[in-house]
Amino acid sequence: MLLKSTPMDISVKPLRQVDIVSVSGRIDSATASEFDNALKGLLERGRKRIVLDYTKLDYISSAGLRAMLSGLKAAKNGGGNVVLVNVNTRIADTLNLVGFHSLFLQFTDLVDAVDSF
Repeated sequence: MLLKSTPMDISVKPLRQVDIVSVSGRIDSATASEFDNALKGLLERGRKRIVLDYTKLDYISSAGLRAMLSGLKAAKNGGGNVVLVNVNTRIADTLNLVGFHSLFLQFTDLVDAVDSF
């Protein structure tokens, strides 16, 4: 049985000094580089306050986790941060399993996530 991969969509919305990166679908080995490039592009433009909105994210692989960690390190090195909002139970379990729950602040409300900066 073949499982059809759900494509990933990324949208970036600037709000004040924060960028809201909404990701839907799957961040897997086929899409992680696009996700990584989106984060790197923001950071290279000096946009180092990033909210990852995972409301519509269904799955994240180890490649996606590496991109998250890389983005977090770069943001923090520049005096910023990466925070998460609306993480579903499946993704939260994955983040907890790999220890990311202690690295990323998580919010259930977008306004709270933006105000955390």
